[in-house]
Amino acid sequence: MSQISWQYFEKVDIRLGSVIEAEPFPETRNPSIKLAADFGPEVEVKKTSAQLTEYYSPETLLGRQVVAVANVTSEAHCGLKSEALVLGVPDEEGAVALLVPDHEVPPGGRIY
Repeated sequence: MSQISWQYFEKVDIRLGSVIEAEPFPETRNPSIKLAADFGPEVEVKKTSAQLTEYYSPETLLGRQVVAVANVTSEAHCGLKSEALVLGVPDEEGAVALLVPDHEVPPGGRIY
């Protein structure tokens, strides 16, 4: 894997957000959930979708904190303009588990 400089890493805006909306997204090729997360006053609310259906349902995601890249280029997926990239780690079977803080912190915090 190639290495990047600290200056390059600083360009990636990774933030903590709180999920304020979550609903099934059956239009996608892979099972997904539509999300809206509040990333605090500086970034505000961003919408996206995430393949989290193995471990999470829309109901269990409401109010949860998520870590996401908040400055990705917006792309449309099945009619949804995706404005963030929620971060997670796949298990042995490929099911994604969210990256989350070990205790609640204010939305919008930047991760370094």
